[in-house]
Amino acid sequence: MSNVSRLSLEAAILLAAALLSGCGLAETAVSGAAGAASEAQQAQQARQTEQHVRDQVQAAQQQAAAQLDQAEKDAQ
Repeated sequence: MSNVSRLSLEAAILLAAALLSGCGLAETAVSGAAGAASEAQQAQQARQTEQHVRDQVQAAQQQAAAQLDQAEKDAQ
């Protein structure tokens, strides 16, 4: 490949990249990355909510067991 052809190819690639970045393709990539980060944050919040609910259920079960034990002691 001659130097002129190589320069033409490089210029065409640079021009295409400039045109694509001007049409919003770069914004789409950034938006997609931000969306993925948002989804990861939502997943983390969902895991935290799930753990909080599990903790509440466990506390309620322990309280119910303690009340049952006390009721059995009171019945004797």
